Amino acid sequence: MKTGPRNLITDVAGLSVGNAEDPHLKSGVTVILCDRPATAAVHVMGGAPGTRETDLLEPHNSVQEIDAVVLSGGSAFGLDAASGVQAALREQRRGFAVGPALVPIVPAAILFDLLNGGNKDWGLYPPYRELGYAATRAAAATFATGSHGAGTGALTAGLKGGLGSASTVLENGITIGALAAVNALGSATWPGTHHFRAAGFEIGDEFGGLGFPASVPAEADAIRTKLDLGQPADGNTTIAVIATDAILTKAEAKRLAIAAHDGFAHALWPSHTPMDGDLIFALATGRSGRTISAEEFIALSAAACSTMARAIARGVHDATPALGDLLPCWRT
Repeated sequence: MKTGPRNLITDVAGLSVGNAEDPHLKSGVTVILCDRPATAAVHVMGGAPGTRETDLLEPHNSVQEIDAVVLSGGSAFGLDAASGVQAALREQRRGFAVGPALVPIVPAAILFDLLNGGNKDWGLYPPYRELGYAATRAAAATFATGSHGAGTGALTAGLKGGLGSASTVLENGITIGALAAVNALGSATWPGTHHFRAAGFEIGDEFGGLGFPASVPAEADAIRTKLDLGQPADGNTTIAVIATDAILTKAEAKRLAIAAHDGFAHALWPSHTPMDGDLIFALATGRSGRTISAEEFIALSAAACSTMARAIARGVHDATPALGDLLPCWRT
């Protein structure tokens, strides 16, 4: 397998990504913007999700396509970010047409970063609506990863989390990309090492190039979470997007989101816990102009798993230190 030219989700034609963050707040917003409406679905596997406009993504419901997806910090306060994204899209005359009215369709998910050392004394209203607007206006083909956007204040067990992305070009020419804001209850590394659990999927040295440990740690199956390390453990979540330029139905997009969750299990231990709100949005832009066979969908699903695992590892790998951090970064 090979990566796309940027090794970002924006290697999938038809997508751009924008970040906005507040370093004092230690929180931010990431927007995945579709240049034209894209088929979408979602699959939730964590026990503590926080979402907006996800019911419409079920295959049996009427709306078939969406305009953008929002990943935000701020716990439930961060759901306000979608309103800012809608405002920016409304300026562009984007949205689902209902007679003369246009309603931008913007599903959203949040992670919990209220206890990460940032100043959350924001006054009467939280700042996420404005951050969502700014992130939409900043959307581009290239964007920062690590401690930016929704990954600004993310934490994992023992290390800072962050925003990660990766892409894969399949042998049939179809591109798949992943974006993840990693704020997991569990850990992305093998116990007592700097080696990422997702090492088997690494392409080149995209997250350090260390590979697997020389020998499997004796405590490889030990459950090391924020609870065990004395970190605040009341809210966690890895929220992500898997995207492709293939033409998919909503049902196929749902199946792709399900397959991509395997990447969580390969990259984080444990994942999908009752204290995580783990979920994945799936987007199909159709920009390749190609539908795919059942056999090709198997390969696409496998690539969804591996690409998501790489994006999660890159999110932790790319995190950078900031004043007031509660945890060290992988790089340090």
